[in-house]
Amino acid sequence: METKANAITVSALVNAPVEKVWKLWTTPSDIQQWNAASPDWHSPKAEHDLKPGGQFSYRMEAKDGSFGFDFGGTFDVVTETQYLEYTLGDGRKVKVDFKNVDGGTQIDEQFEAESQNPEEMQQAGWQAILDNFKAYAERA
Repeated sequence: METKANAITVSALVNAPVEKVWKLWTTPSDIQQWNAASPDWHSPKAEHDLKPGGQFSYRMEAKDGSFGFDFGGTFDVVTETQYLEYTLGDGRKVKVDFKNVDGGTQIDEQFEAESQNPEEMQQAGWQAILDNFKAYAERA
């Protein structure tokens, strides 16, 4: 019997206009600058075809080379400056909302939890990446 994965949400209010936030979120060279949960990790490669049915692959690695993995999947819905929905390679769904809030951008990212790690750890990791994005977007 298959069980439905729990959904976890992470959020941030970015002090930048939604058009800028969208560009920084979806441009591969920018993704490489912010897509890491801690300073000892990085994304040396990011590729995607940003359209429904388009594939994406973001390489995530420890800077010391001790571990790495490809984070990838398929875009299901792409609504420029508003919404992304994608399916990860393992079948989990991710939804990302971008909302204009008084000149800033509210990002709400919801993802289905995986079963390998505690949900608190997953939430902390995804929140750390989102916080990294916020810091990057606000100084870019």
